[in-house]
Amino acid sequence: MNNKMTPTPPISLTDRYIKKKRNSNLELYRIFVMLLIVMHHYVVHSGLLDEIVKNPIGNIYFFLFGMWGKVGINCFVLITGYFMCQSKITLHKFLKLFLEVEFYSIILGAIFIASGYTPFSWRYLYSMLIPFNGVSSNFTACFLLFYLLIPFLNTCINNINKKQHLSLLLLCVFIYTVLGSLSFIYRVSFNYVTWFCVLYVIASYLKKYPIIYDNSFRFWGIMTAFNLFISVFSIVLIIYVMDYFDLKKNFFRAGFFLIDSNKILALSLSVSMFMMFKNLRLKYSKVINTIGSCTFGVFLIHDFFGGMRPWLWKDVCQTLYFYHHGNIYFHSILACVLVFVVCALIDFLRQKTVEQPLLHLAESFILRQKLRICRHYEKRAMRET
Repeated sequence: MNNKMTPTPPISLTDRYIKKKRNSNLELYRIFVMLLIVMHHYVVHSGLLDEIVKNPIGNIYFFLFGMWGKVGINCFVLITGYFMCQSKITLHKFLKLFLEVEFYSIILGAIFIASGYTPFSWRYLYSMLIPFNGVSSNFTACFLLFYLLIPFLNTCINNINKKQHLSLLLLCVFIYTVLGSLSFIYRVSFNYVTWFCVLYVIASYLKKYPIIYDNSFRFWGIMTAFNLFISVFSIVLIIYVMDYFDLKKNFFRAGFFLIDSNKILALSLSVSMFMMFKNLRLKYSKVINTIGSCTFGVFLIHDFFGGMRPWLWKDVCQTLYFYHHGNIYFHSILACVLVFVVCALIDFLRQKTVEQPLLHLAESFILRQKLRICRHYEKRAMRET
């Protein structure tokens, strides 16, 4: 009998490369939440919301269809916090994000001006060139500014212990979510930059420390279903109560506990969904990860401030026409899927053709400026000596 052990075959370079690839569960989550955001914009930017409040009981479907935009924003930032809390923000990473924003802002803005759809103004030009045009509810501007805060947030959370981290988390949630959900008693004013920092504290805690049923897909799936049920129930209940008391002006607030990112159901649902997808057993998929990398581009394209919203949802998709004359239920699903797919394809082409040359030019320019400054100070030091 041959007692010699069969040698283990060497791992190929391909196998090593694939093993280094992260699983696609959170990338699938990223795709899902971007679809939620597109669905939200389908309702609020098409003029449909003004129509459905006239007959809220008969349009509960559309209240439910478009109510998850703030949940999607929370989910998107939780993913960023989860991955970035133990990483370093490099110039390359920030430039990649910044240039993507600038690319779509300039290209789309120029197209709308050239087509005559949007009249030229100096204010419009300023908004095209400078992405930091507001620190309130402008997601893109606030996300860029928040991104610059990540190194300081990492310094903070990496120099406190678990108990201090949890105390900070609970304090932030109490101030922004508990009190913020009692707006009829307390008024909590905030902007996206500060709220994203709160979400970062939550995501970093989930990354660093195990919580109850931390690795249980079943538990967090049940919690997500429970949060979803409570959310739907709250929307339907508020609609019926307001209809009973004939409070038509308040139907815009049917999703009171979901209408802002800091509301209690918006936060609890986004966290439970995040944990559910985190524990989803899904191996690396090149297709899913590629589509996931395009999701921020999908947001930038379909929600471009300078004329895209009315052009896309009113002129191209003709949402109000289908609401009054066509099969709006089928249209709502098809339009959102097509918008996502087309925008993802556009961003995929940008990544393959434009992204790397732009990054190279920007990094080369910054490097040359650094060298120029260094030489200036060297010459100055030599003159002084």
